[in-house]
Amino acid sequence: MKNMKNGLKNFYILWSTQSISQLGSSLTQFALTLWLYEKTGSALSTAALTICTYAPYVVMSILAGALTDKFDKKKTMLICDAFAAVGTVLVFVLYKTDLLAVWHLYAINALSGLMNTVQQPASEVAYTLIVPKDYYQKTSGLQSLSRSLISIGSPLIASALYGLAGLDAVIAVDLVTFAAAFIALAFFIRIPEVSSDGKTEGNVLALAAEGLRFLKANPLVLYVILFMSGVNFIASSFDAVLPALVLPNPRGGNNVLGIVTSCSGIAMIIGSLLVTRLPKPKDRVKVIYLTMLFSLGIENFLLALSREPVVWCIGQVIGWMLVPVMSANQNVIMRNSVPVELQGRVYACRNTLQFFTIPLGLLFGGFMVDQVCEPFMAANRSNAFLTQLFGTGKGSGASLMMFILGLAGIIWCLAFERKLKQYQYRD
Repeated sequence: MKNMKNGLKNFYILWSTQSISQLGSSLTQFALTLWLYEKTGSALSTAALTICTYAPYVVMSILAGALTDKFDKKKTMLICDAFAAVGTVLVFVLYKTDLLAVWHLYAINALSGLMNTVQQPASEVAYTLIVPKDYYQKTSGLQSLSRSLISIGSPLIASALYGLAGLDAVIAVDLVTFAAAFIALAFFIRIPEVSSDGKTEGNVLALAAEGLRFLKANPLVLYVILFMSGVNFIASSFDAVLPALVLPNPRGGNNVLGIVTSCSGIAMIIGSLLVTRLPKPKDRVKVIYLTMLFSLGIENFLLALSREPVVWCIGQVIGWMLVPVMSANQNVIMRNSVPVELQGRVYACRNTLQFFTIPLGLLFGGFMVDQVCEPFMAANRSNAFLTQLFGTGKGSGASLMMFILGLAGIIWCLAFERKLKQYQYRD
C-alpha cells in the first residue's frame, strides 16, 4: 500500500507540473499564431505552423521510440524539454530585437515537434513505471482531463495575455511553467530504471524494427491502433468540414463556430471526469469500438440533418464526451499488453500508424466539400429530397459530407467489431 501511495504521489507531481508546462507551451503557440496572422494575413501561413510541428511527429516517431527505449526516460524528458525551452528563448530574443521572421517560427516549430516526438513516448513509459497497475484507468482519465482543460483554456488565456501585455508576457509565462516542470522532474520525481537485459542493445533501426515486430506478433494491439487510425481520419475530416457547415449558415457565423467548437472541450472534460469514476469494464475492446460507433454515428448525423446551432452543440457533446473513455481503455490495453522495456518503441509505432491519417483526413474533408459535395448540391438544388435533408445554398455540400462521414464511421466501426471479436483481452 505504501508503494502504491508513493507511485500516485509521483504521478500527481509529474502530471500536474507537466500539464502546467503544456499549458504554457500552448499559450505561446496560440500567441505566435496571432502574431503571424497579424504579419501575413494568411490562413495558410498560420496552418503551416501546425504542419511544421506535426510533420516530425509522424515521420520520425518510430526512430524516436527506439531512442526512448535505449536511454534513461527521465534524462530523455529533461533534455527534450530543455531543447524546446531554448527554442522559446530564441523566439523571445528574435522578437525583442525585431529580427523575428516567418521562417524562424517554422524552423523552431519543427525543432519543437522533433523534441516532442522523442519526449512523448518517454513520458508514456514514465507514467507506466510510476503508476500502479490498478490505477491505469483513473490516471488516464486525469491525463485526458488536463488535455481538455488546456484545449479550452489556452486560447482564452493566450488571447487575453497577448492583447494586454503582448508576446513578451506570453513567453514569460511559458518559461516560468517550463522551469516549474523541469525542477519538479529533476529533483522531486524518481522514475525507476527499466531492466532491459540487453534488449536495447544495437542500432536505432534494429530497435525500431522490434516495435513493428511486436505489433505484428500481437494482432489485437495492432488492430486497435489501425481501428483508431480510421477513426482519426474520419474525425479530422469532420474538423475540416465543420467550419464550412457553420459559417455560411444564416444562424451560424464566427461566434457560433467558436461556441460549437468549445462544446467539444467541455464534453471531453465531462468524459474525463466520468472515466475516473467508472469501474473496470469486462471487455475494454468492446468499449473502444462501441464508444466510437456511438460518437461518429450520432454526431455526424445530427450536424448533417440540422440547421440549428443548439443541435450542433448537442452533437458535439455527444461526439466528444466518450472520447476520454475510449482513450483510457486503449491506454490500459497498451500498458498491460506491451512489456515496459518495449513500450517506447511500440508507442512510437502507434503514434505513426494511428496519427498519420489526421493530415490526410483534413485534406480529404476540405477537398470533398469544395470539389465534390458543394458542386453536387448546387447542380441538384431542384431535387426536393436532397434539399429537404441537407438544405440549399453554400453549406449544403458540407451537410452532405457530414452525412457521408456518419455512414463511414458506422461502417468502419462495424467492420472492425467483427475483426476484433476474434481476439480476447483480459486485464
